[in-house]
Amino acid sequence: MNGGDRDAGRTAGRAARPKRADARRNEEALLDAAAAVFVTSGVEAPIRDIAAEAGVGTATIYRHFPTRADLIVAVYRHQVEGLAEAGPALLAAGPTPHAALGRWIDLFVDFLVTKHGLAAVLQSDDPCFDPLHSYFLDRLVPVCAQLLDAAADSGEIRSDLEPYELMRGVASLCAGAGSNPRYDTRRLVGFLVAGLRRPY
Repeated sequence: MNGGDRDAGRTAGRAARPKRADARRNEEALLDAAAAVFVTSGVEAPIRDIAAEAGVGTATIYRHFPTRADLIVAVYRHQVEGLAEAGPALLAAGPTPHAALGRWIDLFVDFLVTKHGLAAVLQSDDPCFDPLHSYFLDRLVPVCAQLLDAAADSGEIRSDLEPYELMRGVASLCAGAGSNPRYDTRRLVGFLVAGLRRPY
């Protein structure tokens, strides 16, 4: 390869990088759109509805996610990653560790609402869904532990709380919601988070 070819290759490489970043952003937009449709219409919602929510054609969806299972797994992982990244960010920006924990639990509730729509699929016999539960725990339990430890170290909450125990409790409250308008999941979770405070 001569010098001109190398220069052209470097130029092409630089030009390709933004496209890869754009592709990632486009894929994230598709996953956000799919998650929104899953909440309102379930995971069996027509692909055309997801495409309409994302403002793209159905061919774009299939190019990124050839099967519905691919899309479901990607949505799940995308939301877990968003939650995992939110924990440290909230801790850094929040007024107190307890406030950061409360906001993160609020996001966790949002996630569980979407996951509730995925529940039947995630319990199916399709082996592609098998690793998702472990992935969920591996990514989120340490984040919850970090938030709990920070709130305990600041003296805001007691120090003997287990992250898995808290997450399981929140999930149980979310599971009780269903379509009952008299059951306010977020209100009950708010009571739970407020109850973590140490008495003064």
